Amino acid sequence: MLDELRIENFAIINKLEIRFKSGLVIVTGETGAGKSIILDAIMALVGGRVDANMVRSGAERASLEAIFSIPTQTRSEIIEILKREDLDEGEPFVTLGREIRGEGRSVARVNGRSVNVSLLKELGHYLVDIHGQSEHLSLLDERSHLGLLDRYAVTQAELAEYQASYKKLTGIRRELKSLRDLENESARRMELLSFQVNEIEAAQLKGGEEEELDQERSRLANAESLSSSAQQALALLDEGLPDTSSAVDLIGRASQLLASLARIDASQQDLAAQVEAVNAQLAEVNLDLRSYLDEIEFNPRRLEQVENRLELIHQMKRKYGGSVEAAIEYGKTTRMQLENIANAGERIAELEADEVAALQEAKNYAQQLTEKRKTAAQLLGSAVERELADLSMPGARFSVSFDQRAQTTAENDQFTENGIDQVEFLIAPNPGEGLKPLVKIASGGETSRLMLALKNVLAGVDFVPTLVFDEIDQGIGGRVGFIVGEKLWHLGVNHQVMCVTHLSQLAAFGEQHFRVRKLIVDDRTLTEVEELDDTARIVELAQMTGSMSESNLTAAQEMLSKAHERQKQLEG
Repeated sequence: MLDELRIENFAIINKLEIRFKSGLVIVTGETGAGKSIILDAIMALVGGRVDANMVRSGAERASLEAIFSIPTQTRSEIIEILKREDLDEGEPFVTLGREIRGEGRSVARVNGRSVNVSLLKELGHYLVDIHGQSEHLSLLDERSHLGLLDRYAVTQAELAEYQASYKKLTGIRRELKSLRDLENESARRMELLSFQVNEIEAAQLKGGEEEELDQERSRLANAESLSSSAQQALALLDEGLPDTSSAVDLIGRASQLLASLARIDASQQDLAAQVEAVNAQLAEVNLDLRSYLDEIEFNPRRLEQVENRLELIHQMKRKYGGSVEAAIEYGKTTRMQLENIANAGERIAELEADEVAALQEAKNYAQQLTEKRKTAAQLLGSAVERELADLSMPGARFSVSFDQRAQTTAENDQFTENGIDQVEFLIAPNPGEGLKPLVKIASGGETSRLMLALKNVLAGVDFVPTLVFDEIDQGIGGRVGFIVGEKLWHLGVNHQVMCVTHLSQLAAFGEQHFRVRKLIVDDRTLTEVEELDDTARIVELAQMTGSMSESNLTAAQEMLSKAHERQKQLEG
């Protein structure tokens, strides 16, 4: 609901801060005092049009700000919008702001950060309905009607059953389309896929094989050089040069000498042991080198085989993913595609049978949903017409239209997520008039009464928390005004309801009452808003009735008492 409203330099309002309560909030005052300016400010804060004329004369800019508590029923939707725009601060409220510059430009803000005006409108649809400002009235949006009817009809169980069957049907159809597309190009694709699978599988690729072959090719290509180096190293280690002993002999002699030294000087035993270990290790190197020399192979044929194999591997890598592992995986995936194509006909037949069953199931659930909606639509129409009769519109008719094209579409089994129905609320405000969409009805008090009737009937399922009614008392007298006040108060049980009125009988039902006055200070016109206590309310109601007299004060007191008594009866 709307908790706080701050206005500065807006029209004839210099500076104003109002804190609102829940329930029915009444705003009264003489014509031209500035009541509509407060509504204009709220409208601007939820994305309405603004212009430079709204800036107070002599000021550079006008500033508007409102704090709304986030309603429980639509909290998830609002938080999702805030998170999408990186504006969620984890608070139970949201702050909307609007700054209007003297040259006509405006800046919109949400939680203190600049945003597009479209975001104010998007959030505003979840926060406030302004009746009398049709551009921001959710009930005039045909897209909202089906959801309202479903909530009124309590179709959650039927809708869930239908949506489950719809999801199953769409899943079957997606798979069918994919397989049919695959089947249509199967001849060309099978030839290509078969070639690719055969080529990859014939190559018999193995992970790590390329590295092993690279090493083998290097040995085969350099066999002569490797043999020469090994033989020379072996000669130095084991045979020596003509004028020099071998390394094995020299290290052996050194080991013997150090062993003899260690027998005399025990402190050098570790040194002797180290050289002995080197001597033993050198003997092992000598044996390993002889074995390696025996393995060196001069085999041009094997070299050619290795190079051919490596070239094949490189081709597979270039064609199928850039690595041996990618080529192997591509082969597996392609083999599966081939099998899918081969089995497509059989699977399509299975899915077509499943589609027939799923289609019938979806039709059955959709029809059950439609029947429940139509039953509820009749009840809704009767309830709204009773409300309109109470509001001095006895000949008005209300109906819910079910688009026949939607039902024809259903026979062609094209469903939507919400069934086969497209609904729209229709109204005939006066006897003899044809039913027309809500968006085409007349503006002013008649529209406000129509919306009040709808809001009262849909009170339990309409989740917009703050409702603003302007001009609702046009064309009605005191008796009907009392009934309108009663209905507005009743609507305030589930909503915050703000009403601008000139009727004292209606105003008597208010749970919070503001008086708007126009003052002249230093030759400047100012608007003052004052919250009234019980005593001040009696005076205000008396002045709304006529002149300030004892009889009018008494009548005002009786009016308040009657309203309070009726509220207690309704609460009981």
